[in-house]
Amino acid sequence: MDALKSSILLALLAAAAVAAPVDSETPISILSRSEDGPNPDGSYAWSFETANGIKAEEQGQPKKVDNAEDSSLAVQGSFSYKSEDGTPISLSYTADENGFQPRGDHLPVAPEIPPAILRALEWIAAHPEEDNLRK
Repeated sequence: MDALKSSILLALLAAAAVAAPVDSETPISILSRSEDGPNPDGSYAWSFETANGIKAEEQGQPKKVDNAEDSSLAVQGSFSYKSEDGTPISLSYTADENGFQPRGDHLPVAPEIPPAILRALEWIAAHPEEDNLRK
């Protein structure tokens, strides 16, 4: 259930941050919205679009994890809006037993592992017996 709460909170915070009206007298219209659930099987879906171009959607369903007695929640969703300078921002995500996994062109990317370090890591993985030499 934590993945669900985290993903909903993230989507709502992002939408609220971008949707904040310039003046408090002008509300932002919701052009469309839909909600389905929670259903008896634990699944749900929701989406909305606002007059200032914010779009968000999410769906979730229970998922059995290996031999666990309980199921976890598998969530997929996305949201998009334009930044203050007009740059389109789009983020999609999944949240499940592996945690929250966002994807978007605006997110930072880790640098590549240098080839020498990659070879060293491969050698270490191929020679586990070397780990016990100093014990």
